[in-house]
Amino acid sequence: MLKKLIFSFLSLSMALAAPAQTADTADNASETAEKYVKIPKTYRYRVYFTDKKDSFYSLKRPQEFLSEKALARRKKYGIKVDQYDLPVTPIYLEYLRSKDMKVLHVSKWNNTAVVETADTALIHLLPKLKFVSNVVKVWESGDSLLVRPKVDRRKMVFNSRDTIDGYYGHALQQVSMLGVDSLHQAGFRGEDITIAVVDGGFLNADCLAGLRNCNILGTKNFVGNGTASVYDAQSHGTMVLSCIAADMPNALVGTAPRASFYLLQSEDNDGESLVEEDNWCAALEYADSLGVDILTSSLGYYNFDDAATSHKYHELDGRTAVNSRAASLAASRGILVLNSAGNSGNDPWKKIGFPADAHDIITVGALTPDLKNANFSSLGNTADGRIKPDVMALGQTAWMLDETGSITVANGTSFSTPILCGGVACLLQACPEARPEEIIRAVQQAGDNAAHPDNVYGYGVPNLWKAYQALKKK
Repeated sequence: MLKKLIFSFLSLSMALAAPAQTADTADNASETAEKYVKIPKTYRYRVYFTDKKDSFYSLKRPQEFLSEKALARRKKYGIKVDQYDLPVTPIYLEYLRSKDMKVLHVSKWNNTAVVETADTALIHLLPKLKFVSNVVKVWESGDSLLVRPKVDRRKMVFNSRDTIDGYYGHALQQVSMLGVDSLHQAGFRGEDITIAVVDGGFLNADCLAGLRNCNILGTKNFVGNGTASVYDAQSHGTMVLSCIAADMPNALVGTAPRASFYLLQSEDNDGESLVEEDNWCAALEYADSLGVDILTSSLGYYNFDDAATSHKYHELDGRTAVNSRAASLAASRGILVLNSAGNSGNDPWKKIGFPADAHDIITVGALTPDLKNANFSSLGNTADGRIKPDVMALGQTAWMLDETGSITVANGTSFSTPILCGGVACLLQACPEARPEEIIRAVQQAGDNAAHPDNVYGYGVPNLWKAYQALKKK
């Protein structure tokens, strides 16, 4: 919700600043204006398969379906390859394609596929197949497509640099609040740690001075046909990334400026639908194949444009929503997953979103500068009684870069999460022998509310230097 408000405000500001149109500019304006184009209506369905039978893949030959890096992480932590790692049965996918369905996503962890078709009759055909257990409509197009004019996004960049005293600049409080400055002073700044950032777009992240030293290993878009550049989408992911990777001494320094990153877009910025959870799962499984150490996500869902598909409270168990299941499974495969609690504290829902309810991940709430709970920060607990959020970080008036390269402030668990993520990356670098679950436990126990965790603060504000010292004693 916060993302939508931020960018609505930006759009309004641009509209107020636009010059009045005259007869001389009318023709030029018509060439650059947004317009709608009629398109055939299409639908996307999530197909659940009954099993993984009749496949030539075998758990005895994991190198045939898991990447070298994914296998290396499993070996490092003593994690066995299991049925969840087996690919979806290929002949099932071949059958779907033979019926003129386009397969957009395949999830081995959920044993599902997302298909796109214009044929509504398929929703009745597919459940009759013996290898299909369920079919859910997750998206439908409109009858027209909004075509936006191509603009030179780099022209909006002016990289202003507002310097102040102190190495961390404006970021001092959000870094020091977590004890991350102590980890940096000890030489731990995220080197050799790979982080996947899953978000809604990274506008201009490739051309901002404050991210010039950011080691971006790759990008991938999981929205629609996946052809659009993640650098052309909205700027929410850019702001998130800068909380970790900004490297502007005396202006803005992030919590892990020496980490390496994959930038993955899963959020469809044109609406809210169930398919975004499938996009997110696809990004997560891709991140597993890349061998990432940590995944941070400032996305969450519960309410969709089609109200009939919106989630219910009882589903907050970490096992029901496909993205929550995927997050739980990613954690069981050795990935440290951090997800924002959500910004629904003032809404009727109030609770955390999905996948913030996942098992064995770090769910992050938001604090004000005076260390109080931000009133928008979503509350726990989960439906099955687990403490959420896990911990807190600064999320009200947090400092970051925007798409112009300017230093700015914004509110949301979207930003407390990456701020903490960078600190956790430094902690993992400092304690490479620690298992992900040990890192999570150390972070929780280093919280200032660890003695009495609750559904507002969780375990509180973690001192990651204290967590480091505790891990080193083991």
